[in-house]
Amino acid sequence: MRIVIAEDSVLLRDGLTRMLTDGGFEVVAAVPDAAQLLKVVAEHRPELAVIDVRMPPTHTDEGIKAALVIRRQFPDVALLVLSQYVEESYATDLLSEASSSVGYLLKDRVAHVRDFLDALRRVAAGGTALDPEVVAQLLVRRRDDPLDRLTPREQQVLKLMAEGRSNAGIMETLKVSPSAVEKYVTNIFLKLDLPPTNTDHRRVLAVLKYLGS
Repeated sequence: MRIVIAEDSVLLRDGLTRMLTDGGFEVVAAVPDAAQLLKVVAEHRPELAVIDVRMPPTHTDEGIKAALVIRRQFPDVALLVLSQYVEESYATDLLSEASSSVGYLLKDRVAHVRDFLDALRRVAAGGTALDPEVVAQLLVRRRDDPLDRLTPREQQVLKLMAEGRSNAGIMETLKVSPSAVEKYVTNIFLKLDLPPTNTDHRRVLAVLKYLGS
């Protein structure tokens, strides 16, 4: 898998490059700002871009803006955005544009190498990876209908879905049977008014409703 990294901190950029290379990935470019990021994505067409939210020159939202440009111009490139803090508006901006092949993690998660690499692979495979802290803060603001229809256990399952967990991952986390997870997920779809469809991914739609995107 070919990856580009955009991170203005030399130490973190080099650390990510080393970690991903050791993990079996090919880092084709590692750059310090959004302008160079857009250039290397256009040049290399990587499978995944790992992007810092805050980069030069203003250190505000350059990374998010670049991620949105990449999603519109190169929709096949998966996006994993890293942030020092939970930035709710940036997370919802990203998720409103990208409902698959997208991740938003706090930089602290990078230290958990195995979990970080698992999240990276999940995003590259078309899934999502949302930091639990991001999900928790978004939920506090979105505690509205129709989420109120869900039982506490169903809300717990939906929270894990929002973090990008598969049914198997939910089963392992909650220590329940596969049939129990399937029942919870089915109930969530029903209570969120998400009937079966051939065009929309109900799992993604449920997560978007959960996050209020």
